[in-house]
Amino acid sequence: MDFRNHERAVTIPMDAAIHQGTLGVPAAAKGLVLFAHGSGSGRLSPRNNYVARILRDKGVGTLLFDLLTEAEDRIYDNRFDIDLLTHRLLLATQWAGQQAGTRGLTLGYFGASTGAAAALRAAAALGPEIGAVVSRGGRPDLALDDLARVQAPTLLIVGGNDAVVIELNRTAYRELCGEKELKIIPGATHLFEEPGTLEQVAEAAADWFRRHLTGKGVESWN
Repeated sequence: MDFRNHERAVTIPMDAAIHQGTLGVPAAAKGLVLFAHGSGSGRLSPRNNYVARILRDKGVGTLLFDLLTEAEDRIYDNRFDIDLLTHRLLLATQWAGQQAGTRGLTLGYFGASTGAAAALRAAAALGPEIGAVVSRGGRPDLALDDLARVQAPTLLIVGGNDAVVIELNRTAYRELCGEKELKIIPGATHLFEEPGTLEQVAEAAADWFRRHLTGKGVESWN
């Protein structure tokens, strides 16, 4: 089945359960970004869906899906089980590599909150198979032991008023060995609810993925 030109609901079998997702791949896309949602969030996250729309507008495919089933998400500890979240992200990555409309696309990860730790652990495990990682208000410190093995260019985005998370990201940043950037959005709190701040996140993420997944920089966006 070819998903190009369409944003559509998909189902991803993982661990004897069906996980719901939304896949959108522009016709000329060369890259696909899988979203790893944070604690208590899923494929319907309004913030991640906004970022995904911007990525698709810039020619990058997106896959948003639920890392946890509804029953699993009701168990609070599962939201912070980075091993489980990483396992699910790896299964979804394998699924995407087997679909007719996404097979062969360069893969990237966008992680928020605890999902950022899962994204970085998965990137460390897959090495050169992952072309780029972006973290939004993430907890990369929860993957500290794996960060030195991350080969993918990594962008950490944090709100300027999110003091605790800034320090956690600075700690993680020092452990990353490849291409990396720590971007602090002035005036933003943890959820980037302030006017214009989420837009800055989306534009920075789109620029990062365009450069590292498709080889096109911001200067080619027309």
